[in-house]
Amino acid sequence: MDWLISTSAIGVSAAFATTFDDNLYLTAFFGKVNRTFRAKNVVLGEYLGFTALVLASLPGFFGGLLVPESWIGLLGLLPVTIGISNLIKREEEEDMVQAVSINLPSHDKSPHHNKSLWATLRDPQTYRVSAVTIANGGNNIGIYVPLFASSNLPSLGVILSVCYATIGVWCLLSYNMTRNPLMAPLIARYGRKICPLVLIYLGISILIKNGSYQLLPGFSHVF
Repeated sequence: MDWLISTSAIGVSAAFATTFDDNLYLTAFFGKVNRTFRAKNVVLGEYLGFTALVLASLPGFFGGLLVPESWIGLLGLLPVTIGISNLIKREEEEDMVQAVSINLPSHDKSPHHNKSLWATLRDPQTYRVSAVTIANGGNNIGIYVPLFASSNLPSLGVILSVCYATIGVWCLLSYNMTRNPLMAPLIARYGRKICPLVLIYLGISILIKNGSYQLLPGFSHVF
């Protein structure tokens, strides 16, 4: 049971740190909903884009079955590096948050025609959302690869379940923020301050879990 709690905590950390930014463009997309571009397009496009990122990161999991744990764990330095980099670039990101929130379009109140799930899946507008998800999450592969590589099959299942559930939460939150756009910059500003710290925590957790810190000069005596 302890492994489930610790793995769930890592899953929550990974999900928050790698998908929080999705709120920005999801809120913008939900604000553009009209008779032809539905909320279903946004939600399905987001899940398809995230799934593509997961599939691109899965080689890390299979590599973790072949390479010694201690060496795989060194990939935990990637989230640490990305977290430190995000801390340095925080001011530029805050400017982007303000730009997105200011340009947020108004909601279309016109009546909608229902589309089936299959019709939504074939709609090119769904893949427009997916393309933005993939482009926005390209750097996340550098986080998922070491995380997947340091996980066994049950742990990977828990982490992915938490990530997919978190995306659902972001979709719901972003949809509601189109009704109250003043909340978007507030949530984004404080969330972006926390994300780099979560990434650093995640990377250190991978290093400790796999005993990789023992391979780093000067770190073995710290733990």
